[in-house]
Order: sequence, then structure tokens, then C-alpha cells
Amino acid sequence: MIGASFPAVLDLAQRRDERALEVLYRDLAPAVLGYLRAQGAAEPEDVASEVFISLVRAIGTFEGDERAFRSWAFTIAHHRMVDERRRTVRRPEEPAELPRLALVAGGSATVEQEVLERVGATQALAVLDSLTEDQRAVVLLRILMDLSVAEVATILDKREGAVKTLQRRALARLAASVSPEAVS
Repeated sequence: MIGASFPAVLDLAQRRDERALEVLYRDLAPAVLGYLRAQGAAEPEDVASEVFISLVRAIGTFEGDERAFRSWAFTIAHHRMVDERRRTVRRPEEPAELPRLALVAGGSATVEQEVLERVGATQALAVLDSLTEDQRAVVLLRILMDLSVAEVATILDKREGAVKTLQRRALARLAASVSPEAVS
């Protein structure tokens, strides 16, 4: 989060100041991209770019504090993800697999670190895949993105009671799916 300087950053961003827009992007991009990946977006980077294009186009109309801004950004992300899913259903594609490089030249990560990171992410995504689409969205927005029940309800266009129920059921399902042996 940006913190106390957010009002000044927002004011500059609304006047299209590139540095202020970069500060907002750097603050939000990892969380938005993580949300889109965890929600199963086919092309999360493409959807994230659409989110930020929409955000920049409409930033002049935004009024509120940093928490409201984050909620607004995730509302845009959720809507772009839904749009992407609809587009995928209407025009399915079968992309060709390209060979993947293990490390980028000059990268600082070791092979072991990269494997551990991927295994952790793979296991986390597998656990999230056991949830319904709505449950997964609630868990990601409430717990990982630290949004309130009211903010999540607005983003998902659901009642607050429905969000609470989805969260409770999702956490119960996650608790049942996590093996006690996996915890050390």
C-alpha cells in the first residue's frame, strides 16, 4: 500500500503524471496479476494490461481513499476477467506450446529456488482449484487482497451475506483438502 502519500499520488495520476501512474501500477500490478492467475485467466498478463488501461482511462472519475481505490481496481480486474472468459468461450484457441527456458541469461535465481517456487505455486493453485469459481474469488479478494466483505460484495455483485457464506464454505473445503502431513 502507498499509505499517507496516496492522496498526492492520486491527484498527480488524475492529471496523467507518468511517475504517479507508475507508483500506482507498481503497487497494484502484483496483486492484480496474482488474482487473475489464481482465478484461472487464460492470459493473465493480457487481462492485467487491459485492467490498467481501463484504470488509467477512468482514473479522472475516481473519488475516494486508497482502500476504495484498491477495491475499484479489483472491480475492474474482475470485470475484465469475466470478459476474457466470455471471449474464450466464444472464440476458443489452441495455442502452440513454445519451449520454455529454465533461466533467463543473467538471472539471479538458482534452479532449486525456481523449482521450489513453482511447486509451491502449483500446490496452492491445485488447492484453490477445489473451490467453486465464486468461492475462489471470495478467498482471493478477502484473504489475499485484504478487502472487506462489503468491498468483495461490490466487486462480485453479491450480497454481503452471500460473500460471508461463500468464504465460510471455501475455508471449510480448504481445511478439509489440506493434508496435516504436509505441514511441518
